[in-house]
Amino acid sequence: MNQPINSPVNRPAVKKLSFRENFDLPLLIIVICLFAIGLMMVYSASWQFARYQGYSEYETVLRQVVIGAIGIIGMVVITFIDYHRYKRFIVLGMLVIMALLAATLIFGSSDASSPKRGLFSGSVQPSEFAKLMVIIYLSFWLHSKGESINKFSFGLIPIAAIVGSTAGLILAQPDVSAAATVVLLGGILFYIAGGKLTQILLVVGISAILGILIVKISSTASTRVMDYWNGLQNPEQASDHVKWSLEAIINGGIFGVGIGRSTTKFIGLPVASTDSIFSVIAEETGLLGAFIVLGLYIALIWRGLTIAFRAKDDLGKWLASGITIWIALEAAINTGVLVNLLPFAGNALPFISSGGSSLVTVFAGVGLLFGIARQSKLDPQTVSERSIPHAVVDLRRGDRRGRVSRSVRPTSSR
Repeated sequence: MNQPINSPVNRPAVKKLSFRENFDLPLLIIVICLFAIGLMMVYSASWQFARYQGYSEYETVLRQVVIGAIGIIGMVVITFIDYHRYKRFIVLGMLVIMALLAATLIFGSSDASSPKRGLFSGSVQPSEFAKLMVIIYLSFWLHSKGESINKFSFGLIPIAAIVGSTAGLILAQPDVSAAATVVLLGGILFYIAGGKLTQILLVVGISAILGILIVKISSTASTRVMDYWNGLQNPEQASDHVKWSLEAIINGGIFGVGIGRSTTKFIGLPVASTDSIFSVIAEETGLLGAFIVLGLYIALIWRGLTIAFRAKDDLGKWLASGITIWIALEAAINTGVLVNLLPFAGNALPFISSGGSSLVTVFAGVGLLFGIARQSKLDPQTVSERSIPHAVVDLRRGDRRGRVSRSVRPTSSR
């Protein structure tokens, strides 16, 4: 007998969530903790410099609070938007980012000692927005191509053009570390989406050759690599930035000198509230505090990948994985540079470093993670597939397996 059109079997079961259930609670706690630590350390690292510049000692931290509030509001709004709806806007969004990067080269603010990396007196850095936009754009693009990404004409060449043009505009500022981050994120997403190993190795080889050429051509890149190499052989030959950072970590010991009592931030540690803020954390809270911060980032990775694993489609998996890996990369690069594990790079410490563009962007990324987790809870397809016999279920499309039709056994009563 045919089921009536309005039968409950045919009607999708829509689950209603409470306001709290819309957010992944462990991830929310992690983000709040990191942001709170950031506010405390930004104030500690910036109050004296702000006074020296003739501003209030609270100038920098209050600005961070305002920008953080804007980022949190944006995060909440993004949480309640179905991430599939972004499909109609991704091309426009990518064009806007490219236009902002080009505008930075033409109208960007700079002085004799700094490159053109920002608009509006340097307060807006489009390269930070570009990192998240590349993840979103490539996730949708790769999802739309399906199996054809393993064809050179449909996969590797277009993705190289997308990533290469974005990284090229960033490199022209010049911002080598941000450009390298964009290239790395593109390669990781291509791998996650199922790109062939041979193509990935080809990309790695080409990227290595281009990296060598950049080091040869760019005086900034060559100096950073040379300082890094010298520092590996003898820490006393490292860059001044690394030496001051190591001194701060040594001064902190296990338990630190106390909040606000760091000395290196006053006498030599450069950009203490931004690039070097992890060294301030290590000096004032010791290795114990530094490991707590690193533990929070590890917990964020765990939660982000858990959300990716539970996502109901490949698009959600790739978006969540890309965003999680991006935040992890930013944290790893920032902390690795300060102990000379990596050549110097200007990547901000997510949620902690002072800086509006980075803070707003990572909050937006977390909003997408919340949105993906929320859609996994709301998805009515699971209910309908379990209740309708002979449903067609999608089994691990991420592993490139086809769709399999099978009968679903009625749930036995217990």
